[in-house]
Amino acid sequence: MSAWSKAGLFIGGVLFGTAGVKILGSKDAKKAYTHTVAAALRAKESVMTTATTIRENADDILADAKEINEKRAAAENAEDIPDASDAVGRYEGQEAEAAAV
Repeated sequence: MSAWSKAGLFIGGVLFGTAGVKILGSKDAKKAYTHTVAAALRAKESVMTTATTIRENADDILADAKEINEKRAAAENAEDIPDASDAVGRYEGQEAEAAAV
């Protein structure tokens, strides 16, 4: 590459860069940036609302699941404990016999 072509590329780059800075700093570009940021903020708000709803639903599901497990555990414990009335009757009978002696 010759020195002239290198210089031409450099000057072209400087001109393109300068024009780019002017375009990026224009009022129209600032309006576009403002609208883009506003859209991003709306999207963020929508995402946060959805995340809050999901979190609340997950808390409700967790509470319901814990309640189901507590009921199931109580039912299993009730099945494991035999009826104590027979044992109480035998104990009272033994007390009565001991008092009679």
